[in-house]
Amino acid sequence: MTTVALPPVHTSSAAAGRSRLWRSEWTKLRTVRSTWWTLFAMAVVTLGVAAIAGATVSHNWHTFNVAQRATFDPTGITLKGLLFSQLIIGVLGVLVMSAEYGTGTIRSTLAATPRRARVLAAKAVIVGTLSLVVGEALSFSAFLLGQGLLRSPAPHALLSQPGVTRAVLGGGVVIALLGLFALGLAAIVRHSAGAITTYVGVLLVVPIILQTLPSSFSQPILKFMPFHISDVMTSVVTAGQGSSLSPWAGAGVLGLYALAALGVGGYLLVRRDA
Repeated sequence: MTTVALPPVHTSSAAAGRSRLWRSEWTKLRTVRSTWWTLFAMAVVTLGVAAIAGATVSHNWHTFNVAQRATFDPTGITLKGLLFSQLIIGVLGVLVMSAEYGTGTIRSTLAATPRRARVLAAKAVIVGTLSLVVGEALSFSAFLLGQGLLRSPAPHALLSQPGVTRAVLGGGVVIALLGLFALGLAAIVRHSAGAITTYVGVLLVVPIILQTLPSSFSQPILKFMPFHISDVMTSVVTAGQGSSLSPWAGAGVLGLYALAALGVGGYLLVRRDA
């Protein structure tokens, strides 16, 4: 009986291949102007809203009634700009995938890496890492800027206070997970306009439609919507948010959004022609 010797598996070669693929995807991302314009827009809107909120609240604090003062959340008010950044990061997440379909370079990418699932995984690593780093940087910067502009008698928050660090960290986590969700949608739709429309629809249009329906039907669903989850994750005072998931349970739901989109997108990437 003849024994067939199998070739040894070179784990170092596999790791080197992943590293080259990651470097390739990072080069694609950082060498296009849309990436930097997108990140610049996120910085402007997040920090701009924090500055306006801090200055406005300080100036108008004397007009707040007792109920408004009791439920005022200095942390949440300075992180409101992240809601706009969540829309912007979706554009970046979509373009990372859909732009290659638009230009036809996806064929070269898949020819160079026949195992297509690895391509999407590499894009997810790059988008997720960049989104998390930028999201956390903007979240902490917005918090520090906004708190610096809040003047007595308006209260301000410190990172050492209960729930504050969790809320600020949560802002960056939301940005990263929604960036991955947008990437997955782009892998499914393969068209920039269609994927962005779907992303905005999930974040904005669906909640608006739900709010027109009876609360007995809409409230149990709204707490699973990304914008509502984000609001809870970036807040310390939860008064007025109704029935909501806990912050980290909400993060788990957003993770499922991203995982489901990437899973379906990866399956279709393998099954369909480029």
